[in-house]
This record gives sequence, C-alpha cells and structure tokens, in this order.
Amino acid sequence: MKVALFIPCYVDQFYPQVAIATLELLEKYGCDVHFPKNQTCCGQPMANSGFEHLTHGCNDLFVENFTGFDYIVCPSGSCTMHIKEHLGVPGIAEKCYELTEFLTDVLVVDDLKVKFPYKVGLHQSCHGQRGLKIAQMSELNAPPFSKVERLLDQVEGLELVNLDRKDECCGFGGTFCVAEEALSVRMGQDRIADHMKNGTQVLTAGDMSCLMHMEGIIRREKLPIRVMHLAEILNGVEVEELNV
Repeated sequence: MKVALFIPCYVDQFYPQVAIATLELLEKYGCDVHFPKNQTCCGQPMANSGFEHLTHGCNDLFVENFTGFDYIVCPSGSCTMHIKEHLGVPGIAEKCYELTEFLTDVLVVDDLKVKFPYKVGLHQSCHGQRGLKIAQMSELNAPPFSKVERLLDQVEGLELVNLDRKDECCGFGGTFCVAEEALSVRMGQDRIADHMKNGTQVLTAGDMSCLMHMEGIIRREKLPIRVMHLAEILNGVEVEELNV
C-alpha cells in the first residue's frame, strides 16, 4: 500500500527521531512510504483558536500534498483529528489515520517482536481517546478497550504502570497552554505526580505535543522519568541508550 507520512510541525522541528521511528515502523510492515516534502502546518492551532477561516491556505496545500495515496498516517491524534473533522475533504479525511489506529485497524499488527524492559506509563491524549476513539473513556459505563495498550502488550519485558487517573488531561491543549499557562502547568504537574507515585520509568503517548508539555515539567523538576513517543518503543529503540 502507498502511504503518505504526515508529520506534525513540532515533531519535524523538535523531535525528528519520532518521524524516523514512524517511517521505519511502517516500512517494517511492508508499506511503501512517501514523505511529501512541501507539507507544512495543517492549520490546527488556528482552527482550535477560533480562526478556522484563516486556514484555507493550509487546507489547500494539504490536499495538494496528500492527494493520490492509499492512506495518510500521522504520529499525532490531534493533527489527525483536525484533518478528519475540520478539513473534511472527500478522498482525504477517510484515508487519514493516527499511527496507533493504522497499526491495529489496517495493518492488524499482532506480533511486534521488540523488547523494552521498563515500567512504562501511558498517557492517553484527549484527541486520540475522546476524538478518535482509540481508547475507552473512564467516564462512560462501557467495556474498556485501548488500541495503544493492545500494541504495548506485545512488547517483551514491558510493564504497563497502573495509574490512579489513567485518562486525565495533561493540560497542554495546544494554545491553551499559552493562554492559561498557570492552569496548564498545574494540570501537567498532577499527571507527572501520578506517574511518579506509581513508578513510571518511561512516559509514552501517541501525541508528542502532550509529551513535550510534560517533559518540560520533568526537566525543570529534575525527575527520573524518560519521555518517548509510542513509535520509538514499538520500533524497537536500543534500550542501552536509555538512562532511566
């Protein structure tokens, strides 16, 4: 299958290793992966701030760059949801998948053959969980499920940490962390405290934006937690490089 790699701008600028891990992971499972080099920001920050009428240029460019592929895959729930829900262009929206749902629903990965002998704390990002339905919401009286946990369960040696509040928002929220910085930081501190209390060594998620927010708190408070995107763990990162 011909797959276009849709990389969020903050990943491109600050966390290129996440994009590389996503590329390698897709190629391992036989995808013919292409990276449209003219891609830019998808326009999500403007749309979420009430300025969706200013995103036409981003929208047109996205359609131009990502037309003609079987699938569009992105290592970010929030950016994926923006394309699916806000852009909504036929032939584009229905082909766009967040990495986790693409691995579980399209490629049906059930044998990762990777090792990661650490205690991993999973952050369920809001857009992925409540928007894309990647995991069940705890506030609903419904059977639990998690596509991310289904993948992590395949990783040899990985121990998933049982958190007190497993699907609480970290407080990032894109431009929310700029407009309401004090509240955003306090929410992030609450999440990190939960991970510290329950012994997380490596904090992971499907959204690097949430991890970026919490990593800043971890670094400022000099806490012994390593932050890694889900793609890095599933791609089989060299554990010798980890210092946790």
